[in-house]
Amino acid sequence: MGLGHEQGFGAPCLKCKDKCEGFELHFWRKICRNCKCGQEEHDVLTSNEEDRKVGKLFEDTKYTTLIAKLKNDSIPMYKRNVMILTNPVPAKKNISINTVTYEWAPPVQNQTLARQYMQMLPKEKQPVAGSEGAQYRKKQLAKQLPAHDQDPSKCHELSPNEVKQMEQFVKKYKNEALGVGDVKLPGEVETRATDKNHLNSGDRGTSAAVGAMENKSPDRKASQYSCYRCKLNMKEGDPAVYAERAGYDKLWHPACFVCCTCSELLVDMIYFWKNGNLYCGRHYCDSEKPRCAGCDELIFSNEYTQAEGQNWHLKHFCCFDCDCVLAGEIYVMVNDKPVCKPCYVKNHAAICQGCHNAIDPEVQRVTYNNFNWHATQECFLCSCCSKCLIGQKFMPVEGMVFCSVECKKKMMS
Repeated sequence: MGLGHEQGFGAPCLKCKDKCEGFELHFWRKICRNCKCGQEEHDVLTSNEEDRKVGKLFEDTKYTTLIAKLKNDSIPMYKRNVMILTNPVPAKKNISINTVTYEWAPPVQNQTLARQYMQMLPKEKQPVAGSEGAQYRKKQLAKQLPAHDQDPSKCHELSPNEVKQMEQFVKKYKNEALGVGDVKLPGEVETRATDKNHLNSGDRGTSAAVGAMENKSPDRKASQYSCYRCKLNMKEGDPAVYAERAGYDKLWHPACFVCCTCSELLVDMIYFWKNGNLYCGRHYCDSEKPRCAGCDELIFSNEYTQAEGQNWHLKHFCCFDCDCVLAGEIYVMVNDKPVCKPCYVKNHAAICQGCHNAIDPEVQRVTYNNFNWHATQECFLCSCCSKCLIGQKFMPVEGMVFCSVECKKKMMS
């Protein structure tokens, strides 16, 4: 089973810039071997790959209208709604046309409503082609909807039993939690929901919510509707986002339709509903299954290890630098990643200001600001007279330490 190692090979890192030699996928971690950043941090052209991923997510769900299958390979592709707006811009002699392309927009027939929705999002999160917002959307697609949370072929060495468990898990969340937000004006939804109650009383997710609305007047003003997240009233004429699985008695401001865990905008309004909360795909899965901190995949095996408050496949509790297995070995956590002792000393250890050697993680040291010393009589000394300063008062000056004002004056003069 492949992890897509050819995808984006050599792409520059947007975070590390020239420090990264180009994207090269680690053989089982979901990161670049060169800079340790994720693929989403690299300038990888992934639109087709992402459309396939979302298409597969919507396969065998009620959202098949949002996908299309290509004749040549039958792979479901996400039919992203792209919105192109043209605005006449007056110039000195004639009128030029300013075109704005949104890489995604709500799939509604009323373009004015879609435009209003976009304007209610923070500007830096509006997915205008070539903008910061388009990059944000691309990054959130990768983070919120990892392919390895739904497709066993994107995972590393699953057993037949783990593949079966994963397929059952994906089928369950498609049936019980997955949804796509709907953009409507509040009054329209109340009327639509009441009609739907008469036509389809068997729809469990909708009928319960609509039943609670039958006693409400169909002529409620927008100001009488409040956002489920921020509790503030809707403004007259502003669109709202609805989530069918939550029931039509709940609505959100476009900028409030976010994951309850990471607080990021739910990318393309794709949500997972659980216990009265909206989740992105990643954090819904995290609420259901342990996730390996090494490979970022969900764990379907009964045997796994827990260390440093995180979960790990047994084979993936490895040094973040050299990939050696850490079971029974001394390791040091660096930025929440375990590193073996040799790699720590070589790549991460503090350098002693006294002897200029790396400080072993198991020995005592003295730290002041960003400077470090071995806590020994040989290293933590007055920079002028070499008096041992362990347990003594000292005066620090730019990486040097002094036992007295006199020694400081001698050295500085």
